[in-house]
Amino acid sequence: MKVLPTVDAVVVGGGWSGLLMAKELGSRTGLSVVVLERGPARKSEDYADTMDELDYSIRLRMMQDASQDTVTLRHDSGQKAFPLRQHASFLPGAGIGGSGEHWNGVCPRFQPDCFELRTRTVARYGAKRLPEDCSIQDWGVTYDELEPHYTRAERLMGISGKAGNLRGKIVPGGNPFEGPRSEEYPTPPTKVPYFSALFRDAATRLGYHPYPVPAATISQPYTNPDGVSRTGCFYCGYCDRFGCMVGAKAQPANTLLPVIQKRKNISIRTGAWVRRIVHDAAGTGRKARGVTYIDAKGEECFQPAELVFLASWTLNNTRLLLLSGIGEPYDARTSKGTVGRNLTHQISMTAATVFLEQPLNLFMGAGAAGMVMSDLDGDVFDHSSVEFLRGGTIHVLSVGHRPIANFGVVPQSVKATWGSEWKREALHYYDRAGTISFLAEHLAYKGNFLDLDPVYKDAAGDPLLRMTLDWRENERKMAAFGVSKAAEIGRAMGSKDVTAFPGLRRYEATRYQSTHIQGGAIMGKSAEDSVVNAFLQHWQTPNLFVLGASSFPQNGSANPTLTVLALTYRTADAIVERYLKRPGALA
Repeated sequence: MKVLPTVDAVVVGGGWSGLLMAKELGSRTGLSVVVLERGPARKSEDYADTMDELDYSIRLRMMQDASQDTVTLRHDSGQKAFPLRQHASFLPGAGIGGSGEHWNGVCPRFQPDCFELRTRTVARYGAKRLPEDCSIQDWGVTYDELEPHYTRAERLMGISGKAGNLRGKIVPGGNPFEGPRSEEYPTPPTKVPYFSALFRDAATRLGYHPYPVPAATISQPYTNPDGVSRTGCFYCGYCDRFGCMVGAKAQPANTLLPVIQKRKNISIRTGAWVRRIVHDAAGTGRKARGVTYIDAKGEECFQPAELVFLASWTLNNTRLLLLSGIGEPYDARTSKGTVGRNLTHQISMTAATVFLEQPLNLFMGAGAAGMVMSDLDGDVFDHSSVEFLRGGTIHVLSVGHRPIANFGVVPQSVKATWGSEWKREALHYYDRAGTISFLAEHLAYKGNFLDLDPVYKDAAGDPLLRMTLDWRENERKMAAFGVSKAAEIGRAMGSKDVTAFPGLRRYEATRYQSTHIQGGAIMGKSAEDSVVNAFLQHWQTPNLFVLGASSFPQNGSANPTLTVLALTYRTADAIVERYLKRPGALA
């Protein structure tokens, strides 16, 4: 094994959280920082000719290679798990920027009560209302503590939107149900596409409060506090599964790399497949010593470091902890252990497809151009009279209607499924069929967890990660409620034929839901029920920090990126201002 010179900090993963931490440490302290990224190098110029739907959207050019490393899945502990041979339900990115390069750019904050979910829910409804097997818990940090860091993350990316609650004052045009924010969004909302405007008007007539989607696909040129400038969106419709050709969509490659590349004390190594965190086996002075990885030439290397940051995608973070023997693996039978607990996946579906007679110009749009309503989110409305807890948001996004993925949607009244009649109707409705989405919370359960598969291994010979995951009745009833409201809005938009989502049954590995998977290395108030503390610092190994959505005890309905960045900023502050002066526990 090749032993490399010691560095101050090693970061595993070159996505949003890893590169943000590298930028903060390298710029504010002068520490020597090495970022290890398994995938290839990426830069903004790489996306100049990426408008190839077949290569990027269908063949998934920017995603992890499932033939080299995947996960196994089962619905409960009594089943045998089998490998996912291709990514479908979620799409983990590969290369510098990770999933932050191919995301849509939808960038909301979590509802304030998400961070104190168990306390707030029990206080309002009583412990008996919690679903059986439920394992939700408080995060150990509040919205008010995180709010300044939310603002920093929005300024970093130049988020376009409209405030609805500005320092406690409700502002028309924004989300009246959001937590108080200290500043207006950095840039105005994106343009509202035609179909989104129809949704806005119908939802308003029904008494709801739609507002522009908070967008990292920015509406106008913007220069962030680091001096990085980007142009406004051209609405080409090539955002999700693509890198942005013009740099309007905030991505790690166009937002963080320009700063990092100016720092001689920060280096990035691509093609580096990290396999283990090296650490002291036991004792009160347990310490991470660095990481071992296989480099681009196939040579095994040991990178010693004084600080270790796990910043890969949710599932990869948890797997590295399990493979390295750091922390006690979670046992679902006894509910003991912490590593692997509280696996959640954002509930996401096309709740209703509406069919209108006028063309909708759906080919124009952006990943986060549209309207959303939060009237059904979280605990915004009283759940005493419904059979579920929590809720979600209803969106209409005009992301760009590409022909391979979107052709062939016809109303249920069309009985033909092939032939000349079907072709005629499919052509007619290609630009007349729009979708309304429901994105909702997924409560954590004791029976949904991660561990190492006892049978299947990756290309390097290490055990694959096993997902044990299924929906519960709470989520099924929540989804049915959201679908009914989306269908109601669709009819109010003028659609006589609305196709509603058939309902959640078992967890599906073949239907894309979102890449928003959370848990496995969750944060909390004590080592008994969490892997990391409120500063994302490992309880037993204080020089190890675990960044990203793996720390979420459960997910909110909102997409996780902004919360990931806010937590990363908070952790960086704690390290710079406290840990480096006196290493040890921050909690």
